[in-house]
Amino acid sequence: MRNLRSLGGLVLVAGLAATWTGTAAGQPAAAGPALVGGRLVYPEGADVPRGLTDLERAWIREHPITAPGTRAAPPTGPVFCPGEYHPAAAIMVAWEGTTAQNNILREMIRNAVDPAKGNARAFVVVDSASEQSTVASSLSSGGIDTSKIDYLIRTTDTIWIRDYGPRYIYEGNIRATIDHTYNRPRPNDDALTSWYAAQRKIPNYVIPLIHGGGNYHISSAGDSYATRLIANENPSLTEPQIIALWNSYQNVDTTLTNPFPTTIDSTQHIDMWMQVVGDRAVVISDWPANPGTTQDVVCDQTAALMQSMGYTVTRIPARSVSGVHYTYTNVMMCNGVVCIPTYTNATMVPYNPQALSAWQTALAGTGKQVVQVNSDALVTSAGVMHCVMMHIPAPAGGANPSALIRSPRGGETFDAGDTVSITWSTDDDQAAVANIDLLLSTDGGATYPTVIASMTADDGSHLWTVPNIPTTHARVRIVARDGDGLTGFDSSPADFTIVGTCPIDYTGDGQVDFSDYLEFLNRYDTQDPSADLNQDGLVDFSDYLEFLTLYDGGC
Repeated sequence: MRNLRSLGGLVLVAGLAATWTGTAAGQPAAAGPALVGGRLVYPEGADVPRGLTDLERAWIREHPITAPGTRAAPPTGPVFCPGEYHPAAAIMVAWEGTTAQNNILREMIRNAVDPAKGNARAFVVVDSASEQSTVASSLSSGGIDTSKIDYLIRTTDTIWIRDYGPRYIYEGNIRATIDHTYNRPRPNDDALTSWYAAQRKIPNYVIPLIHGGGNYHISSAGDSYATRLIANENPSLTEPQIIALWNSYQNVDTTLTNPFPTTIDSTQHIDMWMQVVGDRAVVISDWPANPGTTQDVVCDQTAALMQSMGYTVTRIPARSVSGVHYTYTNVMMCNGVVCIPTYTNATMVPYNPQALSAWQTALAGTGKQVVQVNSDALVTSAGVMHCVMMHIPAPAGGANPSALIRSPRGGETFDAGDTVSITWSTDDDQAAVANIDLLLSTDGGATYPTVIASMTADDGSHLWTVPNIPTTHARVRIVARDGDGLTGFDSSPADFTIVGTCPIDYTGDGQVDFSDYLEFLNRYDTQDPSADLNQDGLVDFSDYLEFLTLYDGGC
């Protein structure tokens, strides 16, 4: 620790004047964090690069980044992992970095919320209420409809939210998030997803991988792609084990490619040279000025592989100029708009129209607009627009809430009188579901006449005393209700069994036979409550049908 403190002290001495005491008005703070009080501190307004700073490398040598020692359980429901071209409810950004970088965020938000383009909302993570006020003023003065902005007050360290922010899946008909250990020693960034999921009441699954989220692309058809940086970040795991983890948590089959040399791209992330734009469509960089280089070979080999898999592959130019990786694949996709970068570097200016044409070709027939956004302020820090935004997919139920029964899901056997925990999750286009109903079926889901709970809190669980309604065809349904009174539901996908005293053994001889049938008819005719077999408070024809079902089943 002594050596690290010495290094940190040098950085502090060199950086303080530029960061806090001598910065000219309008000039960005010194890049990177400082070591203060034994921890890394990321100054507001600093141009922190997407890759590691020297101080962060020194910190990691003393404090290695480790994934959770105990593997968290993966999702249990059916899982679908949407691509970035999937319908989006919103984008999410972290308001960090320099003024020039914030101006790029503003243009991304403008296009995302425009009804004629992205037609989405924007979630903006700000450090404080005062910063929220400043950001709101900036967006409003820029002519952006601020009614479509949702602010999340939570401290972050850097602008690079793609690498640490929430990645969504659908678990059944609800949305859930996948969290990983950020491959940077940036604690506030790393904590964002778990905090956000708790705030939004979203199930959050922690995959035991050290990772930077920009090194990952997904097709909604179930394919995913990353570079072998992921293997270097997780040396205790084999490549097949890493692929199996992604499959377990996100239901995808992952292809690993070779990374670029760090001299070309310090992040080695796949989003710097590839973007999946459809189930079987992809845009991949080409290197016309550098044929035969490692990066050119990686792109050519990946393009050939994906073409053999049935992808339509569009190639787009890329260059490395004075140590800066200028890419046109690192873009923001949001519903009907795709924001692509342009650059003012003299070498790159001729490529800007080529990139626009290539993107228009790749998206032909999709109805998506291609919008160019100057990205000079980001690319010099090893990232562009994809790196500073996350996608929030549209809720499966649209305006209606959605629900997922987690237990019982079928196959269980309960005795009458048992105390059983019914568990569930819900989702809605609003912040939260207002309340839920729980219903019981004893005929395999054909009807749900028995109310277990009505308008109870959406807290995820309910202790249920199993009634004496013997059946091998029991199911539970949850009905979720939002603040507008709209509803959605989910039910146990298979039958479970309730073991108890047979309610139609009216003679009490331990057998169900014709004498019980005659006794039932007598009680039915006299409206005796013991003939209310479905327990709905009425003795009617539905109880007669229930008797026949139980009778035919031997109870």
